[in-house]
Amino acid sequence: MVSHVTTVAFQGLEAIPIDVQVQMSPGLPSFKIVGLPDKAVGESGERVYAALHNLGLSLPPKRITVNLSPADLQKEGSHYDLPIALGLLVSMGILPADEMNAFTSLGELGLDGCLTATAGLLLAALNAASRNQGIICPEKGGGEAAWAEGIEIIAAPSLLALINHFKGTQVLSPPEPLIVDLPAHRLDLADIKGQMFAKRALEVAAAGGHSLLMSGPPGSGKSMLAARLPGILPPLSAVEALEVTMIHSISGRLQDGKLMRERPFRDPHHSASLPALVGGGLRAQPGEVSLAHLGVLFLDELPEFSRTTLEALRQPLETGRAVIARANAHVVYPARVQLIAAMNPCHCGYLSDEKRACSRAPRCAMQYQAKISGPLYDRIDLHIEVPAASINDLNLAPPAETSLQVATRVLRARKLQNDRYAKYNGSLKIRCNAEADGQILQEAAPLEAESQTLLSKAAEKLKLSARGYHRVIRVARTLADLEGTEAIAKSHVAEALSYRKMAV
Repeated sequence: MVSHVTTVAFQGLEAIPIDVQVQMSPGLPSFKIVGLPDKAVGESGERVYAALHNLGLSLPPKRITVNLSPADLQKEGSHYDLPIALGLLVSMGILPADEMNAFTSLGELGLDGCLTATAGLLLAALNAASRNQGIICPEKGGGEAAWAEGIEIIAAPSLLALINHFKGTQVLSPPEPLIVDLPAHRLDLADIKGQMFAKRALEVAAAGGHSLLMSGPPGSGKSMLAARLPGILPPLSAVEALEVTMIHSISGRLQDGKLMRERPFRDPHHSASLPALVGGGLRAQPGEVSLAHLGVLFLDELPEFSRTTLEALRQPLETGRAVIARANAHVVYPARVQLIAAMNPCHCGYLSDEKRACSRAPRCAMQYQAKISGPLYDRIDLHIEVPAASINDLNLAPPAETSLQVATRVLRARKLQNDRYAKYNGSLKIRCNAEADGQILQEAAPLEAESQTLLSKAAEKLKLSARGYHRVIRVARTLADLEGTEAIAKSHVAEALSYRKMAV
C-alpha cells in the first residue's frame, strides 16, 4: 500500500504541488527518500524518526521508501518534514488516508515533535485554496496562512496535537489572520532643518514613484532624507500588501507570519553581492530589489557598489522584474521599486569646498562619478545636489511642515494617478506616473504649446536620450498632479528639467 500526502515546492512565487508517496514493503529495514531531495530534505528522515520515537511511536522494521513526485523537480527546504511524517502515520494506520487527501501540509519537525514555521506558508495556502484543499501547518505560521480565505486551516503546535486533533481528543482552533503592528514612532521631515530643495524633490519622488539620486558632501543629510521617504508614501492597498507579503514569506523574512501593511524600505550595504542585491544563490532566493517591491530601495554610497552589481540593476529598474537564470532554475520575481540613491560628489566628498577639497579636484570627481554608467544615470528620474547644512540652518527653529502634511499632498496626487490609469490596470497594472510609458504617457501628459517648445529646445541642448526625454515628461506630469492641474504648464517642464543630471 502506498499512502499519499500533498505538499508544495517553490519556484520563485509559484507553488508547485508535490505528491509525497510513502511505501512500506518487506525487506531489510531502511529509510530512503528519493525524488531529487537536497541536503535538508535528505535529513528529514532523521528528524521524522526522532520525532515519532519521542511520541512513543516506532517505525516498523520494513523497507520504507518516500518518493517526492514529480521526481525530476529539485526539492529544497525543511518543510517536507511534516508531509513525510503524515505519510508514515497514514501507512501505519494511525491517521485516515481520506482526510489527509483533503489537505496540503508543510512544516519543519523538531526532534521532540514540535512544529516550526517555514518559509512560503502564504503561497502554499493560496495554492491549496486554488485546488480546493485545506492546509496543515505549524501554529506559528497559522496567522500567515489565514490570509487565504475560504479554506480549512489546521495550525498545530506539535505532531502530537495534530494526531489528537484527527483522533477527536483535541480541538485545534482556526488561526486568526495577523497584521504587522505600526511603529510607535516615525521619522519626520520636520526633524530636518533647511534643505528645502531636497525636501521638494523628495515630495515629487513620492508623488510619482520616481527614482532619485542625491549628491552632496558628507553630513549634508542625504541618508536622513531617504529614511523619511516611507513616512510620506501612500499606504499599501490590500492587493499590494498581499503581493509584498508573499515575497517576504518565500524569503523567510516575514515577521511572525504577519501581513505587511507598510511599504518596505531596504538599505543594503555597499558590500552587497550581486545575488544579494538582484537575487539568486543556490536556491534562487529574491534579492534586495525584490524585497523592496512596491517600496524603497536605498543605495547609500552608490559608487562604492561594484560596477557589475549596479549594472545588474538596469533591467529590474526598467521592467519591474528580476529574472534569475541558473542552470537548475529560471525564476522571475517582481521588482517594481523606487530607487533612492545617495553619493558624495568625489572621493573626499568636498568637491565644492575649496578649503577642504583634495588637490586632485575636479579630476577625482570625474573618476569617482564615472563608476556609475551613463545608462544607469539615465534611468534615474531626479538628480539633485544636497549642499552642506550651514550653522545658521542648524540654529533655526524646527520646520513647521511635517511628514503628515506632505503625505496628504502625495496621497492626493497618487489618487489622481490611480483614477487616470484605472482603465489600464487590467493587464499593465500602472500605479503611478513613473510606470507610464509610450502611448499611455502621451495620453496622460498633454503638453501646452509653450511647454512642448521648451522641452524640445532643452532636449536638444542637454542631449537627452529618448528615455531621458520621457522621464522629464513623467516628472512634469507629477508636478502638475501635485498642483491638481490636467495640462502640463511651462513651469512644470522647467522644474522637471532642473532635476536632470548635468556635467561635472
